[in-house]
Amino acid sequence: MTDDLTIVIGSYLEPGLVGRIRAARPAARVIYEPGLLPVPRYQCDHTGRPRDLGPAGIERWRSLTSQADIFFDFDWLDPAGMAARNPRLRWIQATSAGIGGLMERTGLDHAPVTVTTAAGIHAVPLAEFALAGALHFIKGLPDLRQRQQGRHWERYTTRQLAGERALVVGLGGVGRQVVATFAALGVEVTGLGRDDRRYDVPGLRQVINREDLERTLPEVAILVLCCPLTPQTTGLIGREQLARLPPHAVLVNIARGQVIDQDALIAALAAGRLAGACLDVVTPEPLPAGSPLWGMDNVLISPHSASTVATENARLTGLFIDNLDRFTAGRPLRNRYEPKRGY
Repeated sequence: MTDDLTIVIGSYLEPGLVGRIRAARPAARVIYEPGLLPVPRYQCDHTGRPRDLGPAGIERWRSLTSQADIFFDFDWLDPAGMAARNPRLRWIQATSAGIGGLMERTGLDHAPVTVTTAAGIHAVPLAEFALAGALHFIKGLPDLRQRQQGRHWERYTTRQLAGERALVVGLGGVGRQVVATFAALGVEVTGLGRDDRRYDVPGLRQVINREDLERTLPEVAILVLCCPLTPQTTGLIGREQLARLPPHAVLVNIARGQVIDQDALIAALAAGRLAGACLDVVTPEPLPAGSPLWGMDNVLISPHSASTVATENARLTGLFIDNLDRFTAGRPLRNRYEPKRGY
C-alpha cells in the first residue's frame, strides 16, 4: 500500500496528537476539522454533543468523509452509511474496545471494511477501578463513612484483600490486567475465558470452563466481569449464579450491563445476599433516576466512565499510528474486529 491516503479524524483530538498523525505519514492527507465535530463534554470524550451545523455544514462534512480511505473513529453523523457512501473506505480505527453492538446496529459487521478496536487501551484504568471497587467494600468504606459522619469513634475489625479468592470473567486485555493487579496484592485469582481457547495468563491460579462457573462461585469473594458482550455472555450472571455467591462477595462489572440480570442483582443486594456491587455499566444507560440502584448503600455506580482517563487520547493515537504503519506495509492490524466473535 502507498502513503497516498486520505485520513479523516472523526472525533475531537488535541492538536498535538493530530500533528503526531500527520508526522507519521507526511504524504497522507489528514482531514481534521474540529468545527464540524461534536463538542466534547469532558476530556477524551469521543461521542460529544452534536453541533448545529446547518445544511451547508452537513454537506461539507459529507463531502470530506466521502474521500476517506481511513477513518479514525466512526462517522458521528451516519455510521451506518460509512461503507455505502464511500467505496474508497478501507479501514476504521475505533476508539472503544466494545463495539459489537454498534457494528450490529449499523450493519458494518457485514461491510467490506476492516475495523479495529481499542482493545487494551483501557486495561489499566479499568483494572484500577475494579480494585477500587473491591477494596471499597472489603475494607468497609461505606460503614467507615457513616461512622465519620456520626462522629463515632469505636475500634472494629475489617477484612483483608490478600488471601481472598477472585474470579475474573473475560481474559482479554482488560481481564489480563485485572488478573495481574489483584494477583500482585496476594489475591488468589481464577479466570474464565472462552471454552475453545487455551490461556497462559501470569498470576492465574487456574482457568475454568463455562460449565465450571456454578461450582466455582461459592468460593468467590470478588467477581469481576470484563468480558465482551456476545450471545454467550448476555445474561451470564443471573438469579441462580448470584445465589451461589457467598454473602460476603463483591461483584464488579466493567463489561456491559447486559451480562447481568439486573433485576436479580437488585433483589440480591436489597436482601443483603451480597456485600456490594461496583458497577461501571448498567442497563439501560443512562441509569434511570427511579432505579433502586441509586439509593443502595451497598452499590457504587460509575457512569460508564471508569475507562476514561486524561491520557486516553495519547494512547489511542499511538495505537492508530502503529496500525497505520501496519496498514501501509500490508501487515496484520492489531485488534481486528471479528464479526463471528462479536469483538
